[in-house]
Amino acid sequence: MSLLRRLFGPGQPDPREALRPLYQQVVAHARQPHWYLQGGVPDSIDGRFEMVSALLALTLIRLESDPSQAAAMAFLTEIFVDDMDAQLREFGVGDMVVGKRVGRLMGAFGGRLGAYREALADGTDNGMLAAAIRRNLYADANPAAEQIDHVVAGLRGLSAQLALCDASTLVAGGCKW
Repeated sequence: MSLLRRLFGPGQPDPREALRPLYQQVVAHARQPHWYLQGGVPDSIDGRFEMVSALLALTLIRLESDPSQAAAMAFLTEIFVDDMDAQLREFGVGDMVVGKRVGRLMGAFGGRLGAYREALADGTDNGMLAAAIRRNLYADANPAAEQIDHVVAGLRGLSAQLALCDASTLVAGGCKW
């Protein structure tokens, strides 16, 4: 739809572009080596998708607390979808199946968002968050307890930092987290 808007629209700027700095922050945090080294998250395509999903989920959960950010949440999610589409195409997935794969990825992301939302709702119960992390980030791997603890602490810490940041500043990519 955005292609048609750009081709035939009145020349309005794409409102998603304002969210690109925030999305780039999410991806940069997901690429930090400590998740993969100390946290033991598989350094693979799936592992990296899971880390981006986890950090995007934290960001969206933070933005949910401010109803005025509904459009920003939608635009941020659209950027994620576009990025996943582009990544699949870069890996050589053909046009005929890209839509189905993106659909499955978004379904998976929705499940993860719900799991992280529920696990983070109780700020003191690390058991639910550890279970969500084990199920989503590690797939078939068998991480050590210290690795799970590292990721739990990292996600809780980032969630706390995001909570301290004003939603408008966060959306503009102006929060240091």
